[in-house]
Amino acid sequence: MSALHIPRPLTRAAGVAATVRELFWVIAAGLIVCYAFFVALGAFSITDVAGVSIAVGILLALWVVHAWAQAHRHGDDRDPRLVHARERRGF
Repeated sequence: MSALHIPRPLTRAAGVAATVRELFWVIAAGLIVCYAFFVALGAFSITDVAGVSIAVGILLALWVVHAWAQAHRHGDDRDPRLVHARERRGF
């Protein structure tokens, strides 16, 4: 008798993708802060590295849009087990 093979959902791939996305935004924020630090320090002028300045400006705009979208997201990311436990206790 052969067994029916049911494929498992790709939950691990979704978790890895979410981790990579968050890692990208953390690295982007770090690059923006490093650029601002070196400009404030006077290590280089904004006009001397115009290409880098434009790239960091675009990255900053993307990061601001990302942060705004995260703040205004309407999804419920809470663990349903915790919500159920809280409702059961009456909180």
